[in-house]
Amino acid sequence: MATLKSLVEFQLKSASELSELLEKEQVAIAQRSAKEIESIAHQKNSLVLQLQTTDERIARHPEVESLKSDPELVVFVDQIRHTITECQQLNDVNGEALQRAQLSFNKLDNLMKQSQGKMGMTYTAKGHTRNVSTLGTNLKA
Repeated sequence: MATLKSLVEFQLKSASELSELLEKEQVAIAQRSAKEIESIAHQKNSLVLQLQTTDERIARHPEVESLKSDPELVVFVDQIRHTITECQQLNDVNGEALQRAQLSFNKLDNLMKQSQGKMGMTYTAKGHTRNVSTLGTNLKA
C-alpha cells in the first residue's frame, strides 16, 4: 500500500498539472483554437478522474487521520486545497469565455443566414417563398 505522504504528494502534483492545463485552455480559448480546446478538455477529464481516484485512496488509507495532525501533511493538504480552489476559479472563467464565444458564433451564424435569406428569397406564382441564388444576376440583354 502506498504511503499517505506519497498519495498526498501525487494529489498535489495532479492539482498543479490541472492548474497549468487550465491556463493553457485560457490561451486556446483566446486564440479560438478548437482542436486545442477539445484536446485540453480530454486531458482535463483525465486529470479530474485521477484526482478523484487519488482522493478516494487517501480517504480509505488507514492513516488518514494524520492529515489533520502531521504538520508536514497539513501543509500539503492546504496547498492542494488552495490549488484546487484556483482551478475551480480558472475553470469558471474559461467556461464563461467559451459561452461568450459560442453566443458570438451563434449571432454571426444567424446574421449570415438572415442575410442569405433576404438576398435570395422570392415568391412563386402560388405565393410561396423560394430561395434563388441568381436573383437579379442572371440577366441576358
